[in-house]
Amino acid sequence: MQFKTNPKNLSESGLRVIPVFKNLRDEILTQKIGNIKLSSSLFSGEKDSHYFFQSEKQLVLLLGLGENPTYKELETSFRRILSKHSSLIEKEILLDFPQELSPEQVEPTIVGFILGGYSIGFYKKNQPRDYGKLKVGVLTSLEKSKSLIERAEKIASAKIEAFKLVDLPPNKITPSNLADWAKNLDKKGLLHTKVFDVKKAKSEGLEAFLAVGRGSAKEPKFIILEYRSANPKFHLGLVGKGVTFDTGGLNIKTQGMHHMKSDMGGAAAVLATTQLIADLKLPINLTAIVPAVENAIDKDAYLPSEVIGSHAGLSIEVVDTDAEGRLILADGLSYLVKNYNPDQVIDLATLTGSSIGTFGYECAALFSNEGDLSHGLQKAGEEVGEKSWPLPLWDSYAKEMDSEIADIKNYHGKPFAGAITAAKFLQAFTHEHPAWAHLDIAGVAFSDSEFSKTKTGTAYGVSLLLKFIENQL
Repeated sequence: MQFKTNPKNLSESGLRVIPVFKNLRDEILTQKIGNIKLSSSLFSGEKDSHYFFQSEKQLVLLLGLGENPTYKELETSFRRILSKHSSLIEKEILLDFPQELSPEQVEPTIVGFILGGYSIGFYKKNQPRDYGKLKVGVLTSLEKSKSLIERAEKIASAKIEAFKLVDLPPNKITPSNLADWAKNLDKKGLLHTKVFDVKKAKSEGLEAFLAVGRGSAKEPKFIILEYRSANPKFHLGLVGKGVTFDTGGLNIKTQGMHHMKSDMGGAAAVLATTQLIADLKLPINLTAIVPAVENAIDKDAYLPSEVIGSHAGLSIEVVDTDAEGRLILADGLSYLVKNYNPDQVIDLATLTGSSIGTFGYECAALFSNEGDLSHGLQKAGEEVGEKSWPLPLWDSYAKEMDSEIADIKNYHGKPFAGAITAAKFLQAFTHEHPAWAHLDIAGVAFSDSEFSKTKTGTAYGVSLLLKFIENQL
């Protein structure tokens, strides 16, 4: 898309979009459309409402925002423009912002507008419309509007990358493909990327990670991205679960396998966030790790009851091969802490059905051993509409993961506290790092929405992590 703020030569042939706050309806309509009379029964400015009318020379869309729209509500309202009204948009469109729209509200409107052009029809004979050449005029009285829009474009670009990584099929998004994606950021000069193949992973002691990938013809890749700032305020470590497809292994899944291309939603969030932090040149150091594997089945697949090693030196009894995400995260967390020791460590993973049983599809399950970190993530998520809620990490739950034959087992095999016991398993591999948080995003990384007829990626975590970081700067 080609954005231009306050264009001097405005064409009157394109759609004109005017966002309207309910409590300021009359003032905004007077400001924007003059003496055209419009009954409040036709358009009140209520949230999620809209109204089209034809002025003398152009089609106008009034977009109701309600009285105090949230970040997510603004993003969703503007995403609908291209997603639902594309037939009314040709070569150009005008976003006519009222003076009451604040700088903080411009960001989600532009982000949402860009996201509206995203479609999952990657392999259709008739390809979805490409909005790359769409001319978008933005009328605003705000200062620094150009930089606000440029920032929003970078956020939207990162979220679309997260969408694609989850939505593309598993024969496209393989561990090697994720590694190539990360290497491409390196080629652009945004950061430094390292990728461990099987031989290198063995030499580094990443035994749990390698065990999960044994049953697949697609070689696992242990991906490390290092972004460094000249004057960093702090060092953040991220780990994202990168299971590009999950059959369940020999404990094969009995339902829902069609959706298991989404089991790398944590990796997608971490990779996209890393791109965004580098694009925005934020003053932090960031180390991101994505253990990327396919959990498949063949003669070499790891077995239930196997005892495997780990980077942390703990032996693990494999009770269930479908509890594979925690195994690769264990090595990712251990490697991150031992080799980089960042100030804060956060992992994101589509880890347990138990988190969905607790929270449904409304929010992520949040675990942390540090109060400020937990509160900061929860607060940041509420500000951008990516909610999380804390669950306990009491030591009594760790007993559920005791093994008779090994140091720890990967699954307690009981129909309760599944998300909590999984978090306790992960904590055992953090080397007692004082500021660690785990986000179980199983219910929020891939879900139904009004923008697709099937479940699609949500990019959960990208806006949350950005807000969390910037709240500390």
